[in-house]
Amino acid sequence: MRHQPHTKRARPRRRRIAALLAGTLAAGLLSGPALAGPPPDTPAQKLALPSPPGGEDVRVLVFHGATGEESPTVNAAIEAIEKIGGQGPAQEHFTISATDNPAVFTNAKRLGRFNAVVFLTGDGDVLDPEQEAGLESFMEAGGGFLGIHDAARAEPYSDWFTGLIGARPAEHSPATAQRAVVEIGDRENPATKGLPVEWKRLDKWLNWKENPSGKVHTVARVRANSYDPGEDGGGWDHPVSWCRDYDGGRSFYTAMGGTASSYQETDFRSHLRGALMWTTRLARADCQAAISDNYEATRVTEPNQPGKHDQIGEPHGLVTAKDGRVFYIGRGGEDASQPVVTDWDDPDVGKGKGTVHVWDPETEKVTLAGELTVFGNKGGGEELVKNEEGLLGIELDPDFAKNGWIYLHYTPHSEINRDTHMAERRVSRFTLDQETDKLDLGSEKVLLKWPVQIHSCCHAGGGMAWDSKDNLYIATGDNNSSQFSDGYSGNNPEPNFKGVSFSDARRTAGNTNNLNGKILRIHPEDDGTYTLPKGNLFTGEEPDEGGGKTRGEIYVMGVRNPSRISVDKETDTLYAGWVGPDATEPSETWGPAKYDTFAKITEAGNQGWPYCMGNKQPYRDRNLPDPSKPLGWYDCDHLKNESPNNDGLVDIPPARPNNIWYSPQGGGPDFPRDENGVPSYKLDEQELRLDWLKGGGQAAMNGPLYRYDADSDSKVKWPSYWNGKWFVGDLYDGDQPRHALLMPEGGETGALPAHAESLDQIVPVGEGGIRNLMGWKFGPDGALYVLDYGRGFFTSDDKSALWRITYKGGEPTPAPGDMAEPALRKGAGR
Repeated sequence: MRHQPHTKRARPRRRRIAALLAGTLAAGLLSGPALAGPPPDTPAQKLALPSPPGGEDVRVLVFHGATGEESPTVNAAIEAIEKIGGQGPAQEHFTISATDNPAVFTNAKRLGRFNAVVFLTGDGDVLDPEQEAGLESFMEAGGGFLGIHDAARAEPYSDWFTGLIGARPAEHSPATAQRAVVEIGDRENPATKGLPVEWKRLDKWLNWKENPSGKVHTVARVRANSYDPGEDGGGWDHPVSWCRDYDGGRSFYTAMGGTASSYQETDFRSHLRGALMWTTRLARADCQAAISDNYEATRVTEPNQPGKHDQIGEPHGLVTAKDGRVFYIGRGGEDASQPVVTDWDDPDVGKGKGTVHVWDPETEKVTLAGELTVFGNKGGGEELVKNEEGLLGIELDPDFAKNGWIYLHYTPHSEINRDTHMAERRVSRFTLDQETDKLDLGSEKVLLKWPVQIHSCCHAGGGMAWDSKDNLYIATGDNNSSQFSDGYSGNNPEPNFKGVSFSDARRTAGNTNNLNGKILRIHPEDDGTYTLPKGNLFTGEEPDEGGGKTRGEIYVMGVRNPSRISVDKETDTLYAGWVGPDATEPSETWGPAKYDTFAKITEAGNQGWPYCMGNKQPYRDRNLPDPSKPLGWYDCDHLKNESPNNDGLVDIPPARPNNIWYSPQGGGPDFPRDENGVPSYKLDEQELRLDWLKGGGQAAMNGPLYRYDADSDSKVKWPSYWNGKWFVGDLYDGDQPRHALLMPEGGETGALPAHAESLDQIVPVGEGGIRNLMGWKFGPDGALYVLDYGRGFFTSDDKSALWRITYKGGEPTPAPGDMAEPALRKGAGR
């Protein structure tokens, strides 16, 4: 007989029943650390035994009542949970009782003997109001709950049970089992620790009415493009297992376990065992870290006073000091109140102020540390007017606390040539007065300098980072026009100004003898010079053809516009991202569309631009006398630089695949290839391999790899859940990437991410949030510091700001003092 549907009018009655049951349950659940309370004839008392946690008196109730025919998975599940209870060391064992009688939930003394309840049932109103009130009281008294697969269909009229489960199945889910990839995003939770990051398994997969991401702590997702989710699939973000602290207790749900064979899998049993370890209080887990409300984003700078740089310049990068101060730079564009000079006959053409500001977390005040006179203020407009030069990068010396040295990557206005439209880019060391936070501009030591053309915009790059050996990495753009190649490979040698081809990236990024379009690696010395570390791409003294045709500073070549780079000092892995060209669609004549790119780099090499992009997808060659006529496809494995503008090697290192690439059509575009390895570049044959990525107007903005500091006593640090995750984003918000990634363990060069999760609800998007992300770094306090560029281009405005994102979710649960311990006497309550 089916129970009457629950209604909201029945809710007060359940509350009254819950109040009556609460006292009895509390005696059983909370009289001691163990949920297995004293036997019915023993007075409630606080148990404080010095015994180790666990033991045979930790109990689990498995409920499998049904309103119709019982699921064929029930027996397999019960058998598996029985075996799970006896696995591991003795102090982690538990015993189970299985029942299909819902009356157990109104017997407070009996219910109070259990540490956790497992729901195997689904598809109906299986509890009456009194019984649901008993379950509710069990959770309020500190109990644990594990829902498996069809449990999400139970109690369909109860808002409280919906909250307990976390999500409800959509109207349509695939009816048959399919093999799919489960991505394990939480590498620390006992339910997922030790599982493969990419877990391939057969199961029945549920779709959701509402995506619970951000409201629950998701530990695993099923990769939506690894199977057919059918109608109501719900997009790329498809949570499959999650947990959260709920109504005084702990709730874990997994949508897996829809087939009897699932319960024979070693890994799936491990998954269930870890979930039961937490719900029974035999283990602790952080089930709060992925809940968006546990993060707070605060704008820490105010808008500038009119005509001043008292708070911020045109945002272009930041770095944090070990004492918590945040240093951030302005490129050189002014606000709308300041003049912009574009006339090359005017000595002040492009003159701007590159700013260095310091935000102090102790005083919460901003200091303008200094202003460099830069070439970088020509405003917006067309390609031959605007420019992206200016103050481009900042880093603090590894011994900054003692020496006050700051490294700046910039284009000094004093070195421009208004006749040839050439300039000098440099990396210089300055000294900061630590008492006043003021930059001594007279202390400049120029480490490295090289020529750049400034006739045409764009691609200056700019980011810098240190590795654990105190090597400094410097990202430089290809110094090439975005136009004159129809938005495809920047390889047109024809346009030039006074002998310099400004639309041929083979002159720069593809040139082994040019420092543009590269990531350089040098070792600064105390005297203001630098040496070259071993392991760079070239020595600078290659024999034979290479004599005088390579630069030893080059670590990575073939990058287009790498504005932000980071280095994980635990592994010295370099992470970088760069902006692609402008073509909105692939061309069967010229090659791939615009691909914004991210790469995890562990050794020196060539990332491919302007010959190949993505996963080694080639462009078509072009050359004089008629660059409008396509020549042969580039061979990514055997590249030759045959540009008339090349003064480096002809035979250059092969292109290697990148990890992430996205176009206006989406993430990871790929195509069928012919016998020569050339993709078809037909839109109707395109496969999007990274379904979590979308493009459009896009500008890749690489972020940090987070390292959790267990020794830090910071109250705002991001939790260890994020440890080892790589943050990637885009200048733009909306559909553009803003994600944390897990890369495959020991993955090959160019391996795709193993797991991705959106940060949109944590690093807030939208007009009132961080709409235009221009840089992000974690500070020593474990908070995330983010620059919002503002709402214009080549300028700053009242939305240009520094933000701080802190965590307030609290510690893992249960608290150490609430861990499960043996009952008062062995076998109590049996």
